Amino acid sequence: MIHKLIILPPAAHFFKKIKEKPLKSAFQKAIDNILQNPYIGDLKTGDLSGVYCCDVFYNKTNYELAYTIIEENNETVVVILAGTRENFYNELKRYMKSFN
Repeated sequence: MIHKLIILPPAAHFFKKIKEKPLKSAFQKAIDNILQNPYIGDLKTGDLSGVYCCDVFYNKTNYELAYTIIEENNETVVVILAGTRENFYNELKRYMKSFN
């Protein structure tokens, strides 16, 4: 079953800045896999409870993709943030705090 997809502005901004086609397709493949099975990511706890993170490896660099799942009627996958692993979780926590 394919789920609905929503990409929030911080993630959309990152995707827009990607110049390398192979990196873009690596993220696209990760999103496709998540849409097939939203629970493949690592479920975070603490400040980030309810957020799943998925690793994307490209050109010896580790990227992260953070998303959450809205389980109403049809499940919706919401991509929150994407970027390099460096400072990723601090940025994600800061972004999540802006909603609380």
